[in-house]
Amino acid sequence: MSRAVADVAIVGGGIVGLAVARQLLMDRPELRVVVLEQETELATHQSGHNSGVLHAGLYYTPGSLKARLCRDGKTMLEAYAIEKAIPVQQTGKLVVAIAETELTRLDALRARAELNGVPGLEMVEPARMKELEPHVVGLRGLWSPTTGIVDFRKVALSYADDVIALGGSIRTSWKVQKLGETERECTLAGSGGDVVVARFVITCAGLWADRVTNLSAAPPARQDFRIVPFRGDYYTLTGAARGLVNGLIYPVPDPRFPFLGVHFTRRHDGQVWAGPNAVVALKRTGYKRTDISARDLLDAATYRGFLRLAAKHWRFGAAEMWRDISKRAFLADMRRYVPELRSDQIRFGPSGVRAQALRADGTLVDDFDFVASKRILHVRNAPSPAATASLAIGRHLATHAEDLFDL
Repeated sequence: MSRAVADVAIVGGGIVGLAVARQLLMDRPELRVVVLEQETELATHQSGHNSGVLHAGLYYTPGSLKARLCRDGKTMLEAYAIEKAIPVQQTGKLVVAIAETELTRLDALRARAELNGVPGLEMVEPARMKELEPHVVGLRGLWSPTTGIVDFRKVALSYADDVIALGGSIRTSWKVQKLGETERECTLAGSGGDVVVARFVITCAGLWADRVTNLSAAPPARQDFRIVPFRGDYYTLTGAARGLVNGLIYPVPDPRFPFLGVHFTRRHDGQVWAGPNAVVALKRTGYKRTDISARDLLDAATYRGFLRLAAKHWRFGAAEMWRDISKRAFLADMRRYVPELRSDQIRFGPSGVRAQALRADGTLVDDFDFVASKRILHVRNAPSPAATASLAIGRHLATHAEDLFDL
């Protein structure tokens, strides 16, 4: 049992929480900042289970937080990676239209990306596509040469090193079970009777954002939303098949969904991943199909927002579930873009779980979402491109906290 005092407690040791802690200490070196992480290691969930794509900002609504913070965050992260000798590769991304019906959406994507200030965009015909990705087929493509790849877990752990070097502290295996707020301070109670008393709290809890948010009794925090976890499974290309992909090959996104569809990603370690699909995870850390949590499953299945979403998009959900259990169906989707790929050249690989905030009316929260009470600032929704934008999110939230809390 222990008791500690801090100026600011950060709940969550993922890439966003660590970026916020780092920025606070850079701005206010005198602050006592502590990061509380429930796992035994840092950055083990969304920060460590992702494709590693450093997004240029093609997809996001112009003027949104995602658009602004992705653009700024990418620039900041690239400079940071150079400073810390973390490898970044600008592989480029080719978004491929394979049907006439996708061409209008591809034009709209280019217009949106241009409004977001994405540099170097090029609309390419099949001959140019073959120069960029010799094994791809399609009617037309959008080439984004500045999209890249990086190891985001390595980035997050580097942020953690900065936090310690700047005088902050990090506690792992520290799960927040109670969060109290008074006029003067906040009290965080953990397992084993451990207590942290802080003047202010910033929660960056990712897959548990709704539960941590709802520990607070402050009315703004208890607005009706819930995190619904979506698992995405990848296949890896084996041996010579990796040579079928030079960089990043993506489909034209469907604007109705936050998921980008099955795509090919050449990673920082030389592997090539194909995927992911998007199925509801039966556990918030359900990286395997057999991982089940009764509480997590009940949370999603009884939430009216999820029931409305499922009723509206059941065909999409059924197709994703079929592709999840059928290697043949998954391969067929891959071969729409790279027809040379064979079944014996893919192996079932890693998975990730996306924390998606969902409103009670069944609509997905599209943008980054932050809400505050007098002493607590909650990050309620920070899916992709949060890793790319992490330093810009850290700066944004640190500035907001400094103003809001009068640090």
